[in-house]
Amino acid sequence: MDAVRRGTPAASVRLDRLPITAFHRRLVALLGYIFFFELGDLNSFAFAAPALRQAWHLSIATIGQITAASFIGMFIGATTAGWMSDRIGRKRALMATTVWYSTFSLLNAFVWNVTGLFATRLLTGVGLSAMTVVAITYISEMFPAARRGTYQAWIMTIGLCGIPMTAYVARFIIPAAPWGWRAVFVWGSLGLLFPLFAQQLEESPRWYENHGRLVEAEAVLARIERQVEREIGHMLPVAEVTFAAPAIQRGGFAALAASGSLKRLALLVAVWICQTLGFYGFNSWVPTLLTEHGFSIVRSLEQSSVMQIGAVPGAWIAASISDRWERKTLIAITAVVIAACGMIYGLSFSTAAIVIFGFLVAMGQQVFAPLLYAYTPECFPTEARNTAAGVSYGVGRLGNALGPLLVAYLFGTYGYSSVFVYIAACWAAVAVLITAFGPRTKGRALA
Repeated sequence: MDAVRRGTPAASVRLDRLPITAFHRRLVALLGYIFFFELGDLNSFAFAAPALRQAWHLSIATIGQITAASFIGMFIGATTAGWMSDRIGRKRALMATTVWYSTFSLLNAFVWNVTGLFATRLLTGVGLSAMTVVAITYISEMFPAARRGTYQAWIMTIGLCGIPMTAYVARFIIPAAPWGWRAVFVWGSLGLLFPLFAQQLEESPRWYENHGRLVEAEAVLARIERQVEREIGHMLPVAEVTFAAPAIQRGGFAALAASGSLKRLALLVAVWICQTLGFYGFNSWVPTLLTEHGFSIVRSLEQSSVMQIGAVPGAWIAASISDRWERKTLIAITAVVIAACGMIYGLSFSTAAIVIFGFLVAMGQQVFAPLLYAYTPECFPTEARNTAAGVSYGVGRLGNALGPLLVAYLFGTYGYSSVFVYIAACWAAVAVLITAFGPRTKGRALA
């Protein structure tokens, strides 16, 4: 087996040889569930903001400040969750972060002033990004190398259904009652049910192995292999590998620096900053900007919800192409397409053009997201994977703490279309960075 080489961890060899079976499909369902509500909640404030702005008489600048609070929280959550997951394990970190974001999402529904909402959105952001960082690393470690990009995208396909569903929940609940915007946050908190099902997850045997807990790694691998054997009737042989127990790795920033991954980290940080500014510059502001553009709240929510349907076919496209071609190339091409469609959207004034190109932007963004989610953790070794993914994701989110304020400034100073020129420039920068400096990762065994 070409992928097997001296020193390859046993967990990598044994997991990468497995076919996709019910074990993997169960992971898809469980992780898809928490991504569904994570992505729904991530966008909930964007859909609630027009009604909240009227109810509390808020300015565009105040909406920008509350939006920025979420991204400050995301930075805190992503950087600490990566470190925590490398220390305590993927499964425990996944449960803790899901409960965290769901709890604070629920508390968003009960705030009574701007200060309270700023605080709860910040704390919700901590949990949202923390869960994402832990989950994308867990996916990269539990699925075979040849299929991890595809299944990252399938999980995202389920999760991304949460965006149009949240848009439609907002569309029908918000106009129905003055407190309708509060119900949108209650909807986003339903990830609280996840601990009821989380015992069906296994801890990552790669994580156990990296921490010198070889007996536990072997027990997990044996359970997985028994499940696969029951389904396919036999077990694929394992090539002989010289395996020595590794030095125990505790992860964290010291392990990240020692792994020689700092140049890759700098690249991924820059890519995540640019894509986050572009992604949330569009998603977080479309309902509010449409109302400022002259549409009613109901009409803006209708148009936004139609656009966000594009998220689902976008993730399906990502699942179809992710493991067929080199991921860095797909990421760059998709970023260029998003930039072009976003520019056309911003220069359009007819309802049909706004909906069509808004749909294409939403679809392109969700082709892009699973590709980058798969690409980021596979750029780093196991001992620092979650820490590196967390720093990349978290600093990207911190960069967007200024993004909403910049959008508010551009809109107030230069008008509606200037916002979309800025968004297109962010996506173009992603394409340039990843093309020039991104490593190739397609089908490679994780280090």
